Amino acid sequence: MTEGTAAERLKARGARSILRSTGVLVALALASGLAALLSTQPVLRTGMLAAAAAFATTAGLALVSYALGRRRDARSFAAVCAFAEGDPAPILVTDPALRLIYANLTARRDFEAAPGDDLPEILASQVAGAEGVSRRLWLQAHDRGHAREEVAARGGRRVLALRVLDSARWVWRLDRLPDRPESEASAHAGSGSEDPPVLTLGRSGAVLYMNTRARAVLGRRVKRIDDALEDPPLRPGAIQRVLTPEGPESFEVRCVDAGIGRREVVLHTIEDSALSEGGAPDGVDDLPVPLLRLAPDGRILRANASACKLLDTERADGRNLAEFMEGLGRSIRLWISEAAAGRGLHRSEFLRLIRPDREIFVQVTLNRVRVSGATELVAVLNDATELKTLEAQFVQSQKMQAIGQLAGGVAHDFNNLLTAISGHCDLLMLRHDQGDPDYSDLVQISQNANRAAALVSQLLAFSRKQTLRPELLDLRETLSDLTHLLNRLVGERVELVLQHDPVLPKIRGDRRQLEQVMMNLVVNARDAMPDGGEIRIETERIALMEPLQRERALVEPGEYAAV
Repeated sequence: MTEGTAAERLKARGARSILRSTGVLVALALASGLAALLSTQPVLRTGMLAAAAAFATTAGLALVSYALGRRRDARSFAAVCAFAEGDPAPILVTDPALRLIYANLTARRDFEAAPGDDLPEILASQVAGAEGVSRRLWLQAHDRGHAREEVAARGGRRVLALRVLDSARWVWRLDRLPDRPESEASAHAGSGSEDPPVLTLGRSGAVLYMNTRARAVLGRRVKRIDDALEDPPLRPGAIQRVLTPEGPESFEVRCVDAGIGRREVVLHTIEDSALSEGGAPDGVDDLPVPLLRLAPDGRILRANASACKLLDTERADGRNLAEFMEGLGRSIRLWISEAAAGRGLHRSEFLRLIRPDREIFVQVTLNRVRVSGATELVAVLNDATELKTLEAQFVQSQKMQAIGQLAGGVAHDFNNLLTAISGHCDLLMLRHDQGDPDYSDLVQISQNANRAAALVSQLLAFSRKQTLRPELLDLRETLSDLTHLLNRLVGERVELVLQHDPVLPKIRGDRRQLEQVMMNLVVNARDAMPDGGEIRIETERIALMEPLQRERALVEPGEYAAV
C-alpha cells in the first residue's frame, strides 16, 4: 500500500468522522437545550444552556471546517480539470462505482461521454474488452492507488492508466503507444495495402477485440476463436480455413504476444491456386511419391507422374479409383465416402492394382482437405508388393512349421507301426529258408520297412532340428539296395539302368538322405518322360587337381565319387 493511498484513506476516514461527530454534537446541543427548558432549577438551567451553546459552537466549527475542506477539494479538482481540458490524451474522472464525473475535451470528442455514464460502456467503443480491463485496473488501484495496462484499441496500441485522486474521484487516462519496430510491424502487415483482419484473444481463447477488417471478413462478432475456424484449434504459423459469410477461406495465421496473457491473431490472405481445380503445386509431377487428389465419389481430380506410372496409365484424371484398384472386401466408393466424412483417416489400406502384366499391391493413405469450400481427399500411394510377398512367405513358413509339428507327431506313431511290420516280417523270414519262392518277397518287405523306418527317423530328426550322423558308405551297395524300390517308382514304360565304376571310393554321408535324394531325382526324371524312356544312373571316381567352379559352388581339389 502506498503513502498516497493511505493518506487518501485517512482523509476519507477523517471526513466521515467529522460528519458523525458533528451529528453527535448537534444532537447533544438539542438535548441540552431541551433539558434547560424543562429544568426548574436556575443553576441547572444555566449550565445546560451553556452546554448546548458549546455543543452548537463546536458543531458549527466542524461544519465550517468540513465545508472549507470540500471547497478546497473542489478548487483542486477544478484545477485538475482545467489542466486536463487541453490534454491531447483522453482523460476521464469517475467515482469508485465507475460512473463518469468529468471528461476532458478529447474524451468528449472521441467517446461522446456524458456525466453519469458507466466507464466500461464509454471505453467499449475504442478499447477491446473494456469491462474486463477496467475491472482489473480498479482492483489494482484499490490496493496500490494506481494501475496501468496495455490494451488493444482502435487505431493501435494504447495504455490505460488509473490513479486515485481522492476517495470520490478516480482519474483515467488513455495514452497512445509509439509504433512497433519495423520487424514487429511486418508481422501485422497484410499482403496488400488493406489492413489484415486482427483479433485480440484472452488466455482461454476468448475474442476480446476485432478490428474493422476482421468483422468485415467474418461477418459477425465471435466470442471464441474456435467459432471462427473450420478446423479448430488455432495453429499459429499454419494455413487454416476461416468461416466467412461466403464460405470457408484459407488464411495464414500469425500470432503476436500482446502482454498480460493476451495475443493478437493476424489473418493473412493466401491464394488457393496450388490446390485450385486443374492446378497443382510446382514440382508435384517431379516428386518420387505417387499422389492423387480424389473427389468424395472416388473420381480422380489430379494424379502426378509417379501415380500414373504406378497405375500403368498415361492420364488418370477424370477416371474413378475403383477402375485401378480392388481387394478391400467392400466397395472402394464406400471407403472413400467414409474417408470424406472424416472416418478412417490416416489408416493405411492395402489394395491390389488391376494390371494385366503383373500383380502389384499398394498401400494407400487418405487425408481430407478443403478446397474452395468443397471436401477433397489426398491419397498417398506406396508400392507394397515386396511387403506382401514377404508377408505371404512368412505365412507359408508358419504353415510349414505347423505341418512339420503335425508330421512329427504322425511320424512318431507311424514309426511304431513300421516296427511291428518289421518284427512280423523277421518272424516270417525265420520260418522260410532261402530256397522258398516267397523268401525274396519277404526280404523286399523287410528292406522297404527298414527304409521307411529310416525315413521316418529322418523326418522326426528334422522336426526336432537334429542332424543325423554320417557314416562310411559304398555307393554301389546303397544304390543296388535301392534298385527294387526305384523300379517300382519308375513304372513299366521307363527302364532304369545302373552303371558303376569298379574302383569307386567309399564316401561319408547319411544313407537315408542319400536314398531320399536319389528317389527325388528318379521321380523327377520319370515325370519328365510321360511317354517312357531310359533313366541311367552312373557312378565314377573323379580326382580333381584344381578347384572346380560351378556357378556359385566351389569344389576343392581332391578325390570324389560322382553320381
